[in-house]
Amino acid sequence: MATFRVVRTDAEWKRILPPFTYQVLRQAATERPFTSPLNDEHRAGIFRCAGCNWPIYSSKDKFESGTGWPSFVRPLNAQAVGYTHDTSLLMVRTAVHCANCGGHLGHVFDDGPPPTGKRYCMNGVAMKFQPA
Repeated sequence: MATFRVVRTDAEWKRILPPFTYQVLRQAATERPFTSPLNDEHRAGIFRCAGCNWPIYSSKDKFESGTGWPSFVRPLNAQAVGYTHDTSLLMVRTAVHCANCGGHLGHVFDDGPPPTGKRYCMNGVAMKFQPA
């Protein structure tokens, strides 16, 4: 089991997070496509975990995937996120979580653009944007 720098009880997470953000970050729910304002966020800045404010993605690595979720070619750095094997929904996927608090962010797929070929498909409600 992974250990994280930010550790809170379930009751603490419920108290500090809005209900749907809690469901996504702590219970791996998924927001409906095309509902996040971050999908249309194009300013320079950093996307941070909505649970702990950990920096996870740069606006420089964001791209329009057409999927309805904010998408990135890579995390900010190797320490920004962690990965788990996800077999829910009768699929095999790689889930992405915040390396600081363990909050579920989304999934990564191998159908992204250069230079990485990756598509980090994130739930907008799991992040907040800090303009440069």
